[in-house]
Amino acid sequence: MPRSTAVHNPPAASSGTATVPRRALILVAILTLVWGTNWPLFPIAVREISVWTFRAIVLLGSGAVLLAVARVRGQSLVVPREHWRTLVLASFCYLVIWNLGSTWAAIMIPSGQSAVLGFTMPLWVALFAWLALGQRPSGRILVAILLGAVSVIALMLPNFRTWADAPLGLAAGLAAGMGWAIGTLILKQRAIPVPAIVLTGWQTILAGIPITLGALVFGDRQLFMPTGTTVAVVAYVALVPMAIGNLCWFTIVGILPANIAGLSSILVPVIAMLSGALVHGEPLGLLQWFAMITIVAALSLALLRPAGRNP
Repeated sequence: MPRSTAVHNPPAASSGTATVPRRALILVAILTLVWGTNWPLFPIAVREISVWTFRAIVLLGSGAVLLAVARVRGQSLVVPREHWRTLVLASFCYLVIWNLGSTWAAIMIPSGQSAVLGFTMPLWVALFAWLALGQRPSGRILVAILLGAVSVIALMLPNFRTWADAPLGLAAGLAAGMGWAIGTLILKQRAIPVPAIVLTGWQTILAGIPITLGALVFGDRQLFMPTGTTVAVVAYVALVPMAIGNLCWFTIVGILPANIAGLSSILVPVIAMLSGALVHGEPLGLLQWFAMITIVAALSLALLRPAGRNP
């Protein structure tokens, strides 16, 4: 699942010289595992319930948990009135588009490949910042964008011949990454001065409202009790990848420079493709390995900086 779009201010430390705390390494490993293994669960979750119902439950449930945890920690849940428009717009672009797009992509094409498409987000951020904000990317970012495009094309070519729904799945996966990127840019242009856990809690609640309305129109029309497997998967996605996973991320960015913390998002698509192959028998041949290698290279160029440079 994807990260919060909250704007953080991690300690100013050189990524090349700072000692990485053991706690941070453990949290990065946990987060990578939690988010990476999350993707194969999407097709299981929607076997009995609609995408709309699944995401409505997950968003509202995880948002309620995050805000409850923030409250227990003694943090205020109040968002200044002048920032609500920004919050609503960022929530729609990021969480509504991301949650619907990533889930549909995972059930139309192999879940691991949909993760690769969704986690092209840092590349879309660089491209949109260039086109819309005039922030010209460096040479390494241009190379990263090119490598990301190569990985997407590598996944697209055989899929168009194999699956009738592949074009829609590929479009949904790319739309998820674009929505995440646009939501990120919105909040970076106008930061909201509240704790990250509070911001993310409100984002998930706000995103859950239109998706819940969509579930009432396009989702499950009749009340029924899904099997224990479906209930367990939905509860797990809401509590672990969405709620606990985000809390792990907040802790990581609080003790590490952002560029080092970004390693978790580099590894997530790799874990997603490997877990998809194990759980669903999804293809994992030379082409998929090539796509994984190119996306890791692209994201490394986009997120990491040489030692001695500011993140």
